[in-house]
Amino acid sequence: MSEQLSTQEVVQITKDYNYGTWRKQKLWNPPHIVSADGCYFTDGNGKRFLDFSSQLVCSNLGHNNQAVIASIKKQAETLAYVAPSYTTTARAELTKLLLEVLPEGLTKFFFTTSGTDANEAAFKIARLYTGKTKIISRYRSYHGSTGMSIAATGDARRWPMEPRGKGQGFIFSPEVNCYKCPLKHSYPECGIACVDYLDYMLTNESDVAAVLVESVVGTNGVLIPPKGYFKKLREVCDKHGVLLIADEVMSGWGRTGKWFAIDNWDLKPDILTTAKGITAAYVPLGLCATTQKVADFFEDNLFALGHTYEAHPITLGPAVATIKEMRRLNLVDRANEIGAYLGEKLRALKPKHPSIGDVRGIGLFWAVELVKDQVLKTPFNTWQEKMDSKPIVVEQIAAKMLQEGVVVMAWMNHFVLAPPLIVEKEDIDKAVTALDNALSIADDLLIEKIVA
Repeated sequence: MSEQLSTQEVVQITKDYNYGTWRKQKLWNPPHIVSADGCYFTDGNGKRFLDFSSQLVCSNLGHNNQAVIASIKKQAETLAYVAPSYTTTARAELTKLLLEVLPEGLTKFFFTTSGTDANEAAFKIARLYTGKTKIISRYRSYHGSTGMSIAATGDARRWPMEPRGKGQGFIFSPEVNCYKCPLKHSYPECGIACVDYLDYMLTNESDVAAVLVESVVGTNGVLIPPKGYFKKLREVCDKHGVLLIADEVMSGWGRTGKWFAIDNWDLKPDILTTAKGITAAYVPLGLCATTQKVADFFEDNLFALGHTYEAHPITLGPAVATIKEMRRLNLVDRANEIGAYLGEKLRALKPKHPSIGDVRGIGLFWAVELVKDQVLKTPFNTWQEKMDSKPIVVEQIAAKMLQEGVVVMAWMNHFVLAPPLIVEKEDIDKAVTALDNALSIADDLLIEKIVA
């Protein structure tokens, strides 16, 4: 029998011999998590935490769902692995369910092991299909950490890995952000100027294969497109003969009160990518889905993609169980219903806290953005400060909330609030109360500024 490691030993071994992601290593002190159930998880010291970010906006079913766990066990016992050139019952069952829940028109699937892999596949498919190279992404975006996906990412996580003077064929357009428009316009008077800018780019760029968007921007602030945005975007893409890729890695699987975020606006993309909630994060699985028009091209042209774990049975079986559980628990509709309650609670904080600039959300996908000045919308921190690992105000607030047993995603100058879709109202009350108390940190900084 192996020796039982203490929590202190587990943390120390991890720190000494593992890399912590997206951080300077000397600053990493990972909590030791030993169990999880529902919307809560427990550390090695016995402290229980409310998971108000669904980990990385992926544990949509909550933790310890027995139906998904049983499906993992069953698939492992039935058929643990077979190469992707074969097929399995799990593959066929999941395909049938995907045809039911995915947006209409997406009929051909390539399975991956993560969202970044799904995006890599989408870029390759777009380039093979069109014979063109460039892909236009948006500045306030995140599409993954592998080679092309990080090159397609608009935010500063791209900077350390970007090839000098190249960028791997990715160029960037302004994001849709009606709270703080990068073009300094106001909706609806602007006529959706961010799409007009993209139209201008496509007129003046050659060799463009596709336009890539997060249907609802995730980590970078839950940016929700206004009415008419996607209709106009689809028209511009069609006008210039480029494909439209919808990244639903974070916004899919009921998170916005629809199976997929683009269902809120009836957008028909040419390619859709997703991951995370497809198995509620119980096992790693991603998906790249295309229209039949794209698929038909590869009937007589080489589909030059593949990897060892494509369509891995142990990833597909749990995805079947996840979809069935989402239906049984009616979680897509529930995200709208209880999401409205969360939104009401969060909006009630704004009049109390001068540091809150904006509260926005859809379904169970919300953001609270902090500012130094509500009129000028001045942020507390910059990307350079974040990249230099300098103290970030939202991280200080998140640390205080952690002391009260609530975990949220803090990023730059905002919080992403995205609890599991099974969350109860009392959990929401607990999280919002913790945020309410912790926001005094930001408010006090404003008071100090005024006094100074």
